[in-house]
Amino acid sequence: QVQLVESGGGLVQAGGSLRLSCAASGSISSINRMGWYRQAPGKERELVATITRSGSTNYADSVKGRFTISRDNAKNTAYLQMNSLKPEDTNVYYCNYRSIWGEDFWGQGTQVTVSS
Repeated sequence: QVQLVESGGGLVQAGGSLRLSCAASGSISSINRMGWYRQAPGKERELVATITRSGSTNYADSVKGRFTISRDNAKNTAYLQMNSLKPEDTNVYYCNYRSIWGEDFWGQGTQVTVSS
């Protein structure tokens, strides 16, 4: 089992920035992928960004150039720096950990609200 603890959500004005953190603990595999997804009420959860342990990244087109994902492997922690936030970025953001065996674990979710 892997436990994920998220922090950093909140309320920000359009054009502002927020930084999300996700700390993983438990049965951490040597090869894994961490990432962030978001989900609005009544909609499916969608990928925001992912990063492998070796540093390969993947971003949704809607956040490219504005969001940056990074990680500290020594701390098993992933970060999502969100700049130039837009009202449409308002969502609950979920941290994801995918193990080498393809198991998915999820954080509890953190609310990000961008006011216009």
